[in-house]
Amino acid sequence: MEYRKSSLQNSGRILLAVIASLVILSTVVAPVLAQKDQGTVNNIVLVHGAWADGTSWSGVIQRLQAENYNVTAVQLPLSSLADDVAAVRQVLTTQTGPTLVVGHSYGGVVIGELGTDAPNVVGLVYVAAFALDEGGSVQGLLANGAPPSLESLRPDAKGYLWFEREGFLKFFAPDVDPVQAQIMAAVQKPINSAIFGTPSGVQAWTVLPTWYMVATDDQIIPPDAQRALAAHIGATMVEVKSSHVPPGLSSRRSYGLDRKGGAGSLSG
Repeated sequence: MEYRKSSLQNSGRILLAVIASLVILSTVVAPVLAQKDQGTVNNIVLVHGAWADGTSWSGVIQRLQAENYNVTAVQLPLSSLADDVAAVRQVLTTQTGPTLVVGHSYGGVVIGELGTDAPNVVGLVYVAAFALDEGGSVQGLLANGAPPSLESLRPDAKGYLWFEREGFLKFFAPDVDPVQAQIMAAVQKPINSAIFGTPSGVQAWTVLPTWYMVATDDQIIPPDAQRALAAHIGATMVEVKSSHVPPGLSSRRSYGLDRKGGAGSLSG
């Protein structure tokens, strides 16, 4: 799928600004490879992570729709990696024209697994997300030491992992409004523990322009690990002062946003 270079740049710019509580940036997205001029990027597909569902993107959806984007939030079953990828592909086939796909947390594993033939996709955005190599797994990334926050996970009788409420509030969303954080903990969607050991296939980031938002106060995926992942996949990187739940997904103040790989910084 071909698309306008300027349109993709503008879409990535707006998307990252929205996730950063509408901080206005004119130079977040680095130049991408030149493409033939055919079509514009009007579609954005949002992919949630574990212990959440599509409604976790509500704040982002409102702001992107205000920018006249066609936005769809996928509902992952979180039953297997294959099932989750199938859910995203189902949504992608309904898009008309070039599409940006955004993955938060485990959602990064899912969007990477779209491979080299993702329908209509022209770019990827990882938001405080896991990014894998072919044959890799989340379990493999955690092999050198999982963060203490994951000690708050508890499996149920079917092998699905839940976040204990106290751990959810302390580690997952500590800077979210307390009332909203309690609601998020109450409606969390568990993930099949077997997913974390599932090896990945050919990765979409190897063939698509990619951006990465680092959450500098994240206690689920350590910020240094996020920076390393972003560098490894060759993503344009920005940093936001945030917990694992990025601004725009909750009602909070604006946060500073720093561009990596360029001069200077901007803050809200």
